[in-house]
Amino acid sequence: MLKQQTVGAVVREMAKKYPDTEAYVYPEHQIRKTYQEFDEETDQLAKAFMGMGIAKGEHVAIWSDNKREWLLSQYATGKMGAVLVTVNTNYQEKELEYLLNQSDATTLILGEEFKGSSYIDIINAVCPNLKTSEKGNIQFENLPYFKRVIVMSENTYPGIYTWSEFLAHASKTSDAELEEQLSSLNVDDVINIQYTSGTTGFPKGVMLTHMNIVNNAQNIGDYMKLTPDDRLCIPVPFFHCFGCVLGTLAAVTHGSTMVLLEQFDAQKVLQAVQDEKCTALHGVPTMFIAELNHPDYKNYDTSTLRTGIMAGSPCPIEVMKKVINDMGASEITICYGLTEASPVITQTQSDDAIEKRVATVGKPHPNVEVKIIDPETNEELPVGTPGELCTRGYLVMKGYYNNEEATHAAIDSEGWLHTGDIAILDDEGYIAITGRIKDMVIRGGENVYPRELEEFLYQHPSIQDVQVVGVPDPKYGEELMAWIIPKEGVTISADEIRAYCKGKISHHKIPRYIEFTESYPMTASGKIQKYVLREMSKEKMPAI
Repeated sequence: MLKQQTVGAVVREMAKKYPDTEAYVYPEHQIRKTYQEFDEETDQLAKAFMGMGIAKGEHVAIWSDNKREWLLSQYATGKMGAVLVTVNTNYQEKELEYLLNQSDATTLILGEEFKGSSYIDIINAVCPNLKTSEKGNIQFENLPYFKRVIVMSENTYPGIYTWSEFLAHASKTSDAELEEQLSSLNVDDVINIQYTSGTTGFPKGVMLTHMNIVNNAQNIGDYMKLTPDDRLCIPVPFFHCFGCVLGTLAAVTHGSTMVLLEQFDAQKVLQAVQDEKCTALHGVPTMFIAELNHPDYKNYDTSTLRTGIMAGSPCPIEVMKKVINDMGASEITICYGLTEASPVITQTQSDDAIEKRVATVGKPHPNVEVKIIDPETNEELPVGTPGELCTRGYLVMKGYYNNEEATHAAIDSEGWLHTGDIAILDDEGYIAITGRIKDMVIRGGENVYPRELEEFLYQHPSIQDVQVVGVPDPKYGEELMAWIIPKEGVTISADEIRAYCKGKISHHKIPRYIEFTESYPMTASGKIQKYVLREMSKEKMPAI
């Protein structure tokens, strides 16, 4: 049964049911708020948006790490109906200008800086007349819709509202006006525009509705068996679906407590899990790898962990086993999906056999259809045959904002969303993802899935992480290059890796080229950018 509830209505319901349960905790700032307080805070902020003249359906961009103001803005816009446009924390001048322009955002809420980048300097470069503009009345011909900037602090900058100046607008809106606005929202209204992370090129604005994300979050939390007794540590970024749907909204739909970190730091995660007695932990594989390999890992108590989600990129089986056996998260689940699917399509259940939880991405969620097709012919393929995964149901996005061409390319005339991922369905209904269609390597006519080779190489005792890409080759068309991060303090050679492969995997799958590295090119949400890795690989190739 699908929920017919808006994001704001979910907060209201939880505040009534669990008023004294902690809604969120920021261990770094000693902030603790109950669901009743969270409801009151987001009401106040929703009234401020309305008092500022921001209308239902208007686009409000938000640009910062996981600050409290981000969290509150997500649920305040969910109450008054403005569309929250999430901005990648790594963006620089040209990317921000593109997003503000493409999304028709009227408002930008921002932090002051992120990892050495001054967001204030960047917005002033994007909008040169900001410093001479009246607050709330920016007029800049390159951004015709853009009116106002709000900073998440009390520091004053020309043309920019401080946070308290923004909040003061709440006095212009009555409680009754907010209630009227909240009850006027429709579950099929767009409430988020999430820009795709750009692992494959220029970002597109994915329009997601209340129906999309509330039901997806409900299913996610159900699979994790979340209750008001659970405490979920969320170190993944809010601007990505992992943070704001699998993270905050999955917790809020179940009355669970969010334990929040502004930025990922392996030690802070371990400290928060221990001190807050977290029962659940989210992360992309690289985050779990960093936690497990932290020099002080053994000094932290993670025994309260029960569940969580590893997602965002393929989850190495060996890492999954360590999270289950060493960290104690025996019911951890794996999710698979994409922003265009709100985002989760399939998930493992907490009581699935470990083999299914490490070798597959589970089964489709309730009310979700899935099929595997031949990407050339669109014919549905039988069990056990790799092809492109397509999905249909409540979870499919409304479309890409202002981009009908891309929408029609992604969603066919029968409503199927084409994911671009290669998957195999087994006879029990479980799905394994073997890679992106674009990642598949064709070596001498043989299809090689990098994921299969990566899983094999993860088992080498000296390898911490590995990524495999295809590179051009005059004889075979493509050859394989493996980029390996060795474990700390360990030295291994390319010859040693090849010797390890010999006799265990087919000769054509043994990487011809092996490079050692300390890190990979990443998106801000922790996904490895394989297209960048491919370009780096080409540069490393010997002259042919």
